[in-house]
Amino acid sequence: MRKTAPSFLLASYPGPTRRILTSVRLSRWNRRPQHTAGGSQSSTSTETSGRYTPPLLDPDPKLPFRFETGFALFAKRTPRPFPPPFLSPPSGSFSDPLSTHHQSRDKRAFVHGELIRGWTNGDDAVYASDYFICANDGVGAWSARPRGHAGLWSRLILHFWVAAMQEDIARSRSPDQPYRPDPISYLQQAYERTIDATSGPNDCLGTTTATGAQLFYKTNPDDAASSVSPLLYVTSLGDSQVMVVRPENREMVYKSTEQWHWFDCPRQLGTNSPDTPTENAVLDTVELQEGDVVLAMTDGVIDNLWGHEIVETISNSIKRWEAGEGGQASGPRKHGANGGMTFVAQELVNAAKEIALDPFAESPFMERAIEEGLASEGGKLDDISVVAALCQRNTAL
Repeated sequence: MRKTAPSFLLASYPGPTRRILTSVRLSRWNRRPQHTAGGSQSSTSTETSGRYTPPLLDPDPKLPFRFETGFALFAKRTPRPFPPPFLSPPSGSFSDPLSTHHQSRDKRAFVHGELIRGWTNGDDAVYASDYFICANDGVGAWSARPRGHAGLWSRLILHFWVAAMQEDIARSRSPDQPYRPDPISYLQQAYERTIDATSGPNDCLGTTTATGAQLFYKTNPDDAASSVSPLLYVTSLGDSQVMVVRPENREMVYKSTEQWHWFDCPRQLGTNSPDTPTENAVLDTVELQEGDVVLAMTDGVIDNLWGHEIVETISNSIKRWEAGEGGQASGPRKHGANGGMTFVAQELVNAAKEIALDPFAESPFMERAIEEGLASEGGKLDDISVVAALCQRNTAL
């Protein structure tokens, strides 16, 4: 969650940011051009972790690789509740039919009668499944506006992004037209559907960054040992980040590049923003290996930890999981499998939170602010959201 929003959105608010990491060796990846067509804890903060793998519309998309996922969350404060009709309002009178009482007690969020996918963490929103992970960061300054709901915007963008992807996967095709991911198109559809859902009588203001990683594969006709290999489609707009870590080499294979209008003001989707997925989102393709860990993170992580610290935390956490730490496993622990991704995500959130709550710590955000001539000290207290996904062979085929 962000404290401020850019001046072109909220008249006099500055904005947010991210630090580019340069201390870790990066492997090469393919970039497609932009499309044109811990410490003391506040009583209001929350922590959550878990695993979640909701089914796609096609229950068997027959992909040779899959994610095992886990997530962990820390909210700096309790999020603003979603307004009606996204949450059922309480009963307005004792004369209301008794049959509506269950609706007033239902705290789940809905849009167009459908349960909204993912989780809210402050103004952040995350999603995790077998083939897609996502972390969006709503601009928290909207909470100062009467109809401002940045957390709703980040969650709806995520929800409709997944919906567009699932609809495309399930669409009937001829044999000579196999499915190929089109993530920026999915994000554009999500953006348009979110505008529609938050307009008119449901008028809600907000903006959010967006970053997601969709797992697919590529064929290797010249490689007799492996005819297919995992391929990751990374889509980003703003300063949330996807990172790929190869724990066995303690190596950062890839990280997405932050997009800013200026310092502390990332590109973002929503009310009054000039940014759109079609014009401004960036799509990268990254070649993966089995055992790689893909992270989707909001700026609560990368404002407080440098790249090499993230790599070390992930690599060490997997070693500890393999050695038997971190709770009960549902099977072999190699590479962090069978429950380890939840442990890995929680350890990364703990490391980021420790810096965020330390007023004397050195942090990437502090260093970047000083470079901009701004006084800054310590970590940056913010919503911290991490989704960790282990790339593995799909043995269910």
